[in-house]
Amino acid sequence: MVDLLPQQTVLWQHIEAHARRNFGRAGVAEIRTPLLEHTELFARGIGEATDVVGKEMYSFVDRGERSCTLRPEGTASVVRAAIEHGLLSQGAQRLWYGGPMFRYERPQAGRQRQFHQIGVEWLGVADAASDAEVIALAWDLLADLGVAGLALELNSLGSSADRAGYRDQLVTWLEAHRPQLDADSQARIHTNPLRVLDSKHPETQALLAGAPTLADALSPGSRERFAQVQEALNALDIPFVLNPRLVRGLDYYSHTAFEITSSQLGAQATVCGGGRYDGLVEQLGGAPTPAIGWALGMERLVLLLEQRRASGELALAATVPDLYVVSRGEAAERAGLALAVALRRSGLAVERDTSGSAFGKQLKRAQRGGAAWVALIGEEEVASAQLRLRSLASQQADDQLIPLAALDDLVRMLQ
Repeated sequence: MVDLLPQQTVLWQHIEAHARRNFGRAGVAEIRTPLLEHTELFARGIGEATDVVGKEMYSFVDRGERSCTLRPEGTASVVRAAIEHGLLSQGAQRLWYGGPMFRYERPQAGRQRQFHQIGVEWLGVADAASDAEVIALAWDLLADLGVAGLALELNSLGSSADRAGYRDQLVTWLEAHRPQLDADSQARIHTNPLRVLDSKHPETQALLAGAPTLADALSPGSRERFAQVQEALNALDIPFVLNPRLVRGLDYYSHTAFEITSSQLGAQATVCGGGRYDGLVEQLGGAPTPAIGWALGMERLVLLLEQRRASGELALAATVPDLYVVSRGEAAERAGLALAVALRRSGLAVERDTSGSAFGKQLKRAQRGGAAWVALIGEEEVASAQLRLRSLASQQADDQLIPLAALDDLVRMLQ
């Protein structure tokens, strides 16, 4: 878990601003859910056999003897909120969220135990076109942020009936090859066999080339639906590659599953992942409701933007004050404070030097901060109830004397 310092938060704000703008254009509304939920929500929603629930959650018993968990992902919380507040009775819901998530896993570049996501959940939409639309929303946001080397990997997990039939085939095959599997994959054969397909162990991945594929187990209806998703993506000019081993890490996915990667990130290349989860709303106590969503990792996006900023491709302008207030002496500093607050209330950006150092040093700080105008207040100005207004942009030699009471005139000059 890391601190985000001011030189870093400007990148976070840049991403968040682009996300808000893109979501607003698509009619996606923001929802905010608590960081803390009942543990049962994630055990039921994500799946007790998953690594997230079994190994990675921050869970504890509170003073009321309730098992609580810091949220490890956003989808289950959004679905819980939609059910609890009756949103689904109001028609389809296009929602987005952002904020910290928590998982106890090995920290590495772009991955911490407190990590941050921006996610989209579309509840109550069932057609294949909606799958393509929600993917397009992620693709266009990443492109808008200037992320290069984007690639979309796509798969279909089929219906629950498709997966049940495939699961039996896969377990039989895995048992036959158990001695050749890595230890984690062996442990998953009967608890979460589809996750074996996503193993990062090189020898296991090579072995899986001969395993039965989920694509071969899809029903005709699931195949047709997946073909429609691909057609819609082609129509939107979004290139993709089919990855029959892409299963995602959570139990609630069905039909379309996808990941968006960037070649700029090396081994940890995934910047966005998601898919369809038509059974989750009912599983958490709501009416049967189709749904699809995705989440992108903020830390990995920030790594990419830091690379672009270091190379000069991305220039993020710092906030430049409209006016920099320079003052020296107790009475002058009081007058400078009153001036700064009054001008801020009028809508101007005003920075006040609080160092009490010589005017020359304060003026150098004003120049470094990029201010176009400086207000100078010393003992002489306090005595005459005036300020000296100096332009740093035009390097004027002569200061203008402005009455401290003439705020309206000063605001007009600075706007």
